[in-house]
Amino acid sequence: MEIFHHISSVRQALHEARAAGKKVGFVPTMGNLHAAHLALVKQAQSLSDVVVVSIFVNRLQFGLNEDWDKYPRTLEADAQKLRSVGCDMLFCPEEAEVYPNGMDTQTRVIVPTMANVLCGASRPGHFEGVTTVVSKLFNIVQPDLAVFGIKDYQQLAIIRRMVQDLCMPVRIVAGDIVREPDGLAMSSRNGFIREDERPRVKQLNASLNWIAAEIKAGVRDFAGLETSARQQIEKAGFRPDYVQICHSQTLEPAAHDDKALTILGAMYTQGARLIDNVSITV
Repeated sequence: MEIFHHISSVRQALHEARAAGKKVGFVPTMGNLHAAHLALVKQAQSLSDVVVVSIFVNRLQFGLNEDWDKYPRTLEADAQKLRSVGCDMLFCPEEAEVYPNGMDTQTRVIVPTMANVLCGASRPGHFEGVTTVVSKLFNIVQPDLAVFGIKDYQQLAIIRRMVQDLCMPVRIVAGDIVREPDGLAMSSRNGFIREDERPRVKQLNASLNWIAAEIKAGVRDFAGLETSARQQIEKAGFRPDYVQICHSQTLEPAAHDDKALTILGAMYTQGARLIDNVSITV
């Protein structure tokens, strides 16, 4: 696996790959890699000839009082994991390489729809930071396709909209959620869950699946289902951020006759904010 720290060198390597007729797949990450990230890499490998993974802890997407400083940085272990699955290239730039003029005057990429609800309501400016850095990474790597985990459903939807709106020649591929045996979605932030909380954090996924089962059984009181799910989470000892039944494409609150639904939820433990989602067709 080749490792690059500079835009010019990774661009040169990818220019040579494309000149040889190779299709480029891309998996952007913030590092602290686990099995779910590696599944995205393997998915990209199945669809392309050369796979690039980026590791960059993007300060622009962290808000006030968030965990940028303590976000795990495990580059050496990450590189070893990527080697173990046969990744071709790792791009891990310093902040000054990505933001050469600093972040205060950085040109921003804003998707005006979907960005200020759900996670965006709790984390103002977060998705502006995501779309800005992803657009920069797309410009650097110029991939044919990019794979994003569906666990971050709202992020995936926003990036798809950005690519469509800006006519970017990148195919966005969704990677399935990889879960722990108890149903908890794998996340880099799971390491912040306290030991005494760990047996109970499965409640978020359980509540979302309970809503899905109720809807499939014919219940259409969406507000009532959301309230009951939040109460379930509170009873388990956690603070719900939101539980919402949405139209799968627009992320607007679902109408009773919508067919494609995604149930999204987020909750706070003592040390982590966890997200999850379940999609159904009725």
